[in-house]
Amino acid sequence: MSRFVAGNLARFALLMVAVSVLVFVLVSVSPIDPVQANVGQAAYASMSPEKKAELARVWGGGIPLWERYAAWASAFVQGDWGTSLRFNAPVLDVIAQRAGNTLLLMAVAWAVSGAVGFALGVLAAMRRGGVVDRLVKGYCYVLASTPSFWLGLVFLVVFSVRLGWFPLGFSMPIGVSAADVTFADLLHHLALPAITLSVTGVANIALHTREKAIDVLESDYMRFARLRGASEGRALRSHGLRNLVLPAITLQFASVAEIFGGSVLVEQVFSYPGLGQAAVVAATGGDVALLVGISLVSALLVFGGNLIANILYGVVDPRIRRGEGVTADA
Repeated sequence: MSRFVAGNLARFALLMVAVSVLVFVLVSVSPIDPVQANVGQAAYASMSPEKKAELARVWGGGIPLWERYAAWASAFVQGDWGTSLRFNAPVLDVIAQRAGNTLLLMAVAWAVSGAVGFALGVLAAMRRGGVVDRLVKGYCYVLASTPSFWLGLVFLVVFSVRLGWFPLGFSMPIGVSAADVTFADLLHHLALPAITLSVTGVANIALHTREKAIDVLESDYMRFARLRGASEGRALRSHGLRNLVLPAITLQFASVAEIFGGSVLVEQVFSYPGLGQAAVVAATGGDVALLVGISLVSALLVFGGNLIANILYGVVDPRIRRGEGVTADA
């Protein structure tokens, strides 16, 4: 157990270092001038060269990359994540204010896409070759090639602009104080972004579950169960669900990275104030401290998702925890 924990901690530390270095390098080679991006075109054009040089020095301009990274890393290990240039606030405060919206959006999309995708995959396998199977496969193939931001724009035009069923954006009504915002208001504003993310996340889990369910339905133990008089649905519930849940759990937790990537675009489309929208603002404004902070949080989410998948895999199937081989017919 201690070896497992130490190994994962070492991999997590290396991941954090690699992500932070990569973000620093990418921002340093970016053509975006943080001074010009943050003060605006008009103010920058009328600013004196001395003032520009002073602002560039305050925001780290002219300092070698390794010196800036060493200063940031030294402060980071002491709990100081830096100050955001675009929000003029500590990075930790900006992340704390927006992480709740993103985590709620991702959790709803993750749960809905997993449940719906699993159900559609099993249904298509039980009706393989039929109309239902073709409809599910066609639905999944179309969605698998559909960008989430494009689907979000379509949903926005249809359900918000045309039908007026959902608000145009944001996480709460405009002009209403935070104290007067109800839980129903939050769910109303969350619904359309969550539906967009869920719909695009259904395809992978449904297609994967369908293929696995067909293998299970054609296995010897399922044939034996049917010969004993059990219907296909009852035999699948009694003997096949465990073999279907295993890959579904792994795939769904491994999709955390995909859902987070989709949330960046969806938050931008719906003006939903989460980490994804803040990451776009930080990237376009050369706000390296905020961008590194959000990147580390996203890496933590992805690493956590993969780690939970590995642990659950071992819990559900002890052969994997013991390192034994698993054959397709087992």
